[in-house]
Amino acid sequence: MRGRSWVVTGGVGFIGYHVSHALLARGDEVTVIDDFSDAPYPEVYKRRNAADLIRDFAHLRIVTACVTDAEAIDPCFEGADGVIHLAGLAGVRPSIRSPAHYAHVNVTGTATVLEIARARGIQRVSFASSSSVYGNSTPLPANEDEPAIAPESPYGASKRCAELVAQSIAQHAPTMGVRALRFFTVYGPRQRPEMAITLFARAMCEGKAITVFGDGSMRRDFTHVDDIVRGVLAASDSDRPGFRAYNLGSSSPVQLAQLVDAIGHASGIAPEVVHAPVPPGDVVATYAETSRAEHELGWKPRVSLGDGLHSVIAWVRANPA
Repeated sequence: MRGRSWVVTGGVGFIGYHVSHALLARGDEVTVIDDFSDAPYPEVYKRRNAADLIRDFAHLRIVTACVTDAEAIDPCFEGADGVIHLAGLAGVRPSIRSPAHYAHVNVTGTATVLEIARARGIQRVSFASSSSVYGNSTPLPANEDEPAIAPESPYGASKRCAELVAQSIAQHAPTMGVRALRFFTVYGPRQRPEMAITLFARAMCEGKAITVFGDGSMRRDFTHVDDIVRGVLAASDSDRPGFRAYNLGSSSPVQLAQLVDAIGHASGIAPEVVHAPVPPGDVVATYAETSRAEHELGWKPRVSLGDGLHSVIAWVRANPA
């Protein structure tokens, strides 16, 4: 697939930046579609990411548009070999405040992108789903064959609904390959600033206390963005037809209390911790079973938590808030 042309929606967001950079670095052409909205990923971060990409790859094309606007984005798909749909609203807690907005962007946006891709005969579409589709009722480690019918938040529900829409569209386009990529707690340089690892790292580096929800026993399957990028590219390059969901996670869940200690070790700073109640919508644990991605995509996580945390600390120190 190298030397091909891709549409990357949300291509200047956190994961989008890293995916766009990897595609361009291997010699592919990329058209980024992003609306440069300010939430949940700050617009100033997106502008910086866009400027950094253009500095390194002057031929990059960036189109400002929302994925729910079919008329605006349709021309961007002309001549594309594949689509990587990363645009959408992320975040459990904000979705509880704005469920209709999350449903519109995440479900309608995904349906719009897939509809255009199908109409233009594009055979490869990968899109960002989430571990939030599983909820607390899913046995751990979660595998892709679980029903995933009881998400804990409107965000998780919107991602599961997007998967179902994608699966139904794929049934009517039998030569099209559609990949739902269930990301597990992605972290790394350029992460959304309110996410735990970046939030904790910046607070420690600034000499501030960090807030841990609950007693620190909640577990998350923290996955470095470099591993996620390899998984996205492997899934997108695959020529397998039909719909398929893949977990992309580290398969090594870590308690929040252990994470705090690990960040302290990576930064060389003793953390000051305060505790707060667990917000509604948060799951007790995430834990990916990744054998499907390993067997079908040749993908396994490589970045250790320690190495990944060092990359975040370096980014935070080089980029003050």
